[in-house]
Amino acid sequence: MLQSFIKISPESHFSIHNLPYGIFSPKDGGEPRVGVAIGDNVIDLSVLEEEGIFERTLLGKERVFSAPNLNPFMRKGRGIWREIRVVLQEILSDVCPVLKDNDALLDSVMYRFDEVNMHLPVAIGDYTDFYSSKEHATNVGIMFRGKDNALMPNWVHLPVAYHGRASSIILSGTDIFRPKGQTKTEAEEKPSFGPSKQLDFELEMGYIIGPGSKLSEPIPINKAYNHIFGMVLVNDWSARDIQRWEYVPLGPFLAKNFATSISPWVVTMEALETFKTKSPVQNPEPLTYLQSEGDWGYDIHLDVFIQTEKQKEPFKISGSNFKYMYWNILQQLAHHSVTGCNMNTGDLLASGTISGPTPDSYGSLLELAWKGEKPIKLPSGEERRFLQDGDTLIISGYCKGDGYRVGFGEVSGKILPAK
Repeated sequence: MLQSFIKISPESHFSIHNLPYGIFSPKDGGEPRVGVAIGDNVIDLSVLEEEGIFERTLLGKERVFSAPNLNPFMRKGRGIWREIRVVLQEILSDVCPVLKDNDALLDSVMYRFDEVNMHLPVAIGDYTDFYSSKEHATNVGIMFRGKDNALMPNWVHLPVAYHGRASSIILSGTDIFRPKGQTKTEAEEKPSFGPSKQLDFELEMGYIIGPGSKLSEPIPINKAYNHIFGMVLVNDWSARDIQRWEYVPLGPFLAKNFATSISPWVVTMEALETFKTKSPVQNPEPLTYLQSEGDWGYDIHLDVFIQTEKQKEPFKISGSNFKYMYWNILQQLAHHSVTGCNMNTGDLLASGTISGPTPDSYGSLLELAWKGEKPIKLPSGEERRFLQDGDTLIISGYCKGDGYRVGFGEVSGKILPAK
């Protein structure tokens, strides 16, 4: 099995089989640039680039890793992505002397996690959020329309989505101020304005577009994969009381636009290849342009934890898996572009809330506490129907190999009082 000369715990998300990309800057000074994570370390690709390590690939002498985001590299396409991955796995292996036996070069390229600051990995121009978990859509439908009308008629025929707000996508660890907005309960005659009382998380994953497409030229489903660079964890924070009042007739707006958190490391599709699995059976059969060949689910374990001012140790409240998604990523991208909508490098497409088939695998507090009727009990003695000020919500995700993991790290955020 491929091994690195760098010491890596079997529980580490960042094995040599992973090598996710991110943007970092040293805490002691320096501009943001591209790195890869391995073990508890970041490898500075801008230095390796200057040393000519990648010149034997199709990238040649072009410089993309000193950029403050991954966009220049992501534009290059799957051929170059794969070549760079092969080179990185080679020089980080325990049989290659390039870094292993060159202390000066190793010292100049390797930083511990606690020695760097992380930045948004991608310049995101557009953000679309899908609604592709059948379990989640059914649960929400039962709550608000009853069991007989849980799914809208179109749901099993197309990947439903809404356009989100790219400007408020933030990096994991950024605090979330409780949003304000209009709300109205059934008992009230008029709406009122104030801080949301039903702030929620949504367990999601997102994928990032590499090479884009031209306006009026749809991406056929059999070519969609080559437009997808990699994936991140996503928390689409949601103000349920604001959402309930505003969403008819045009869907989410202020309930979603105040913040969406993503993880700092982008795990490439090549690293996830081993973990592909079957998706749920689709009935009825999708229209021809949405029919994908092969297995396009991914076996990614997803855990959600809450930490409060009393509950100091993060407490697991949900465990789900990306393989439950009804509509796969190729179907989502093909549908998004079928009108001729052009995709751009750096666009983020998120899965929508990922809920599993059992109550302990639901991907939001709306479901876990079932509209607040079944509050979650914490070891601290507290209860949670929705998020309170001071709460920290943490999402973690990983694939489990034979003696190693390919993981995403985590995406977290702490709720602060409304301004």
